[in-house]
Amino acid sequence: MGHGAHLRGEYRDLASRLGRGPVAMVEPEDPTARQAWKEILEILFSPGDAALAARLPVLPVTVEALTRRTGMEAETLRSRLEAMADRGLVLDLHDERTGITKYMLAPPVVGFFEFSMMRLADGPLKARLARSYEAYMVGDTTFLEEVAGAATVVGRTLVHEAAPLDDLLPEVLDWERASRCVEAAELVSVTNCFCRHAAEHLGTRCDYPLETCMSLGGAAGYLVRHGLARPISREEGLELLAAARENGLVHIADNVQQEVSYICSCCTCCCHELRSAQTGLPVVQPSGFLPAQDGERCTGCGRCAHSCPVQAISLVPRNLRQHDGEQDRKRLVSHIDLDRCLGCGVCVGVCDPEALAMERRPRPPHVPLNQVEYLTRRMLERGRLADLLVDGTAGRGPAFANAVLGAVLSLPPAERLLANRQLQSRFVRFVLSRQ
Repeated sequence: MGHGAHLRGEYRDLASRLGRGPVAMVEPEDPTARQAWKEILEILFSPGDAALAARLPVLPVTVEALTRRTGMEAETLRSRLEAMADRGLVLDLHDERTGITKYMLAPPVVGFFEFSMMRLADGPLKARLARSYEAYMVGDTTFLEEVAGAATVVGRTLVHEAAPLDDLLPEVLDWERASRCVEAAELVSVTNCFCRHAAEHLGTRCDYPLETCMSLGGAAGYLVRHGLARPISREEGLELLAAARENGLVHIADNVQQEVSYICSCCTCCCHELRSAQTGLPVVQPSGFLPAQDGERCTGCGRCAHSCPVQAISLVPRNLRQHDGEQDRKRLVSHIDLDRCLGCGVCVGVCDPEALAMERRPRPPHVPLNQVEYLTRRMLERGRLADLLVDGTAGRGPAFANAVLGAVLSLPPAERLLANRQLQSRFVRFVLSRQ
């Protein structure tokens, strides 16, 4: 079926626009999932909202620039955008230094999917959304393949800062530590977990707290301004992190080193990101650490296997041997699938005999420096780099184009060649040839 062929005109345009971002809201093949995809758009966007959203560029722009793009009067357009921001459909990004506010369409993930479930009101509507999200994201693999089908994924795992990690802490960089991200943030907010709230409407929610997802800096400001989160102190944020670690939850942040915008505390019962790792299509990358095992200390109790959020640990028969004239009675030992392991450290925190400790991965996964590098890599890997550069330049100007070009020039040679092919730009080819 053609893309959006069964949608009304404004929704077809919106679906096309949502197909050009770093995470596309792709149309699935399964009929039930396709119906859910259609319902999500129609529940969240009115026809007028859909028509306006389809005209918004990939990156933030001022109202003045949007008036030229849409033909709408500035005040009318600003009012429409603010109303959509109140519902989590549009991001309004305010620069305190310049006083300028820019607007952009929120992406599906992390974006209006999550924002739509942050408020607890409107139970019947939330229940409809929860069922549609489940059918779209879980009942069919099309969207999961879109999110996971790139080397640069949306989220990354943060290693637990627990007692067994004490010896390693001097080696842990600030952007690898949830506590440092919170302490460095100008503003911290907390809101309801999308996954647990949706699970509540599906009758499958666990007993972990609902209000656990933190946003930092500008992202926190956006959510607080629009009543989607409440501001908290850094101290309360650190207490929430400690409680999450105590509960064996996994810290997941956005996949950048600078200006981390969110930290979720995820459970294996409800979290779509953790469940994806169990399907072989992970949408979150592991931390830069791995659990190292001391087989002599391991008692085979199974606590680590029970606590592992992605089922990367199992108990296997130990090679029995004679020891001091007697056969070793500890017949089981834990085995860690390092290819699946997220390096979260949950297993280390529950190991009573201290048979596990975290150590650096031999080859840690690459974490983009900032959002420009993340967007450049993500859009390149999904074959959409031209959409970022051309559409983004319309909103951000040559400074952003130069930043994207700088990110392209920092790529390995094979990826730079791929960028060259996608952009098909004489100027880019010239610059690449001079490196």
